[in-house]
Amino acid sequence: MVSYKELGLVNTRDMFAKAIKGGYAIPAFNFNNMEQLQAIIKAAAETKSPVILQVSKGARNYANPTLLRYMAQGAVEYAKELGWEKPQIVLHLDHGDSFELCKDCVDLGFSSVMIDGSALPYEENIALSKKVADYAHQYDVTVEAELGVLAGVEDEVQAEESHYTRPEEVIDFSKRTGCDSLAISIGTSHGAYKFKPEQCTRDPKTGRLVPPPLAFDVLDAIMEQLPGFPIVLHGSSSVPQEYVDMINKYGGKLPDAVGIPEEQLRKASKSAVCKINIDSDSRLAFTAAVRKVFAEKPGEFDPRKYCGPARDLMTELYKHKIINVLGSDNKA
Repeated sequence: MVSYKELGLVNTRDMFAKAIKGGYAIPAFNFNNMEQLQAIIKAAAETKSPVILQVSKGARNYANPTLLRYMAQGAVEYAKELGWEKPQIVLHLDHGDSFELCKDCVDLGFSSVMIDGSALPYEENIALSKKVADYAHQYDVTVEAELGVLAGVEDEVQAEESHYTRPEEVIDFSKRTGCDSLAISIGTSHGAYKFKPEQCTRDPKTGRLVPPPLAFDVLDAIMEQLPGFPIVLHGSSSVPQEYVDMINKYGGKLPDAVGIPEEQLRKASKSAVCKINIDSDSRLAFTAAVRKVFAEKPGEFDPRKYCGPARDLMTELYKHKIINVLGSDNKA
């Protein structure tokens, strides 16, 4: 058993309470490798923003659970080296799909876990989420649960259609599970293709897809039912078109990739939404930078020469999200 406190990590409880009161959201950035982790910590340290390091089941298998623990501990020390005296860093399991996986993460030093039983029948989702919360809370680990289904694909998480969270269920669900935060579905979606072309309109000037607005009426109804309760938005990458254009320019093929407009995320950040998940945007930035190097320098084979520019571009992206979208800068 490894306590996250020994690694210098924190859980999300105080972090979320301050975010709701302050009208901003905490960035939850997924990472799979060292360069992503370096970029996240550098951006958070330079902006003095609390940050959540998210690891999916697939990323955990890719990186190795033991290495992840030491990477998280190293991230805390790296933040201190960058001048962040008391880093507020969470290590969070994203989309845990079983009690066993969540338990293993708690035991290996994660400070927060998500149990995603959203695809299960309502009562089964409650039972599974409660089982995870009961175990995690013994070690002061915070728990996120999900009610409602997001469309799209992210690692092993896949759904053809979204189902909005039902506001009438949230009080019963939160009380019976004991979860600390609730991921909801109001129209966000996983992946770089968050909407089908037929769901969108096209800008007559640029020809780009314009996605439908998020269901803020559903969010308002949920906040009315659960005033002050921490709400989470998954699938909230904006899919920046400059990265999509770079990828396509240098040999990629991402037609009609579209995400959530940043102005809608800014609006959500000022509500009870206190955690916003961003994954695809950093993947796009990484891929765009790497493709550019390979196209301009086809003889390059030193990973540092293409992973370095990718890291720099991701750092810019993370800082932009923290300062201009979520408003979490200078909150740590």
